Amino acid sequence: MDASGLILVEKGQGVTSFQVVAQLRRLLRIHKIGHGGTLDPHATGLLPILLGEATKLTPFLTDQDKEYEVTLLLGVLTDTLDITGRVLAERPVPALSAGRIQELLRGFVGDIQQIPPMFSALHHHGRRLYELARQGFTVERPPRTVRVHAIELLELALPRLTLRVTCGKGTYVRSLCADLGDAVGCGATVERLARVRVGRFSLADALPWSELIELRDPAPLWNRLLPPEVVLAHLASITLPDEAAPLFRHGRAIPRDDVDPDRLYRVIAGGVFLGIGAGTARATLQPVRLFHASPENPRGHPAGRT
Repeated sequence: MDASGLILVEKGQGVTSFQVVAQLRRLLRIHKIGHGGTLDPHATGLLPILLGEATKLTPFLTDQDKEYEVTLLLGVLTDTLDITGRVLAERPVPALSAGRIQELLRGFVGDIQQIPPMFSALHHHGRRLYELARQGFTVERPPRTVRVHAIELLELALPRLTLRVTCGKGTYVRSLCADLGDAVGCGATVERLARVRVGRFSLADALPWSELIELRDPAPLWNRLLPPEVVLAHLASITLPDEAAPLFRHGRAIPRDDVDPDRLYRVIAGGVFLGIGAGTARATLQPVRLFHASPENPRGHPAGRT
């Protein structure tokens, strides 16, 4: 079977998330591989890579909070909302104090309405928005609610601001910066964007892109492989008796009086991660996502690749 687990990689600037996946696929010679949340080509930072059975856990990774450090350039508006785009307008930047900036930032914390940018990977009638944007088309994008947990002002050096943004799934930091520029009154575009955290995973633990592209031997990558269940570290765990493991693996609900209805759990038996279960109102643990790894090789790590 393919190896299963998680590898943390730092995406380089100007590189697409797909190119990172392709580079790893060539090195590891593994079929099932994907990433835990697209980064813009201009952006850098943490790109979690899921291998083998662990790709089933992608939604549980992309749902986790993310943290970014972003530098925005005030007084410049571009079509892509970042510095790589075509400049649409340049405006004078007003005098701004740190206090005034922090006051404005408070208005963008919490549940906010956001219009996705045209230069994004969202679909419109079967086509990516960025494909339409490159052809000069603009389509209506309904606003959607996203959650911003915190925004911290790291540096004020007009016309630039550097921020740390902690946010939930689906938040476009480029749109957030553009909206902040509108609130200031002069517009803004993103000059630098780096994702520094996804859930409990940090950029400090990622393999830099500059090192990845120099690798010819996959051994250093296998040595970085994390077990799949680390993606679910935020979930409580339940250990089943050995006799219940085959039932769970075959999709059977397991009687349990210690589960909460609709709550998700990491399910383990005999030291092996079996998958994700959900508590029900009938005091049972219902399988919702099964993980097929052999008991002899619970992490799905390929023999001889350690």
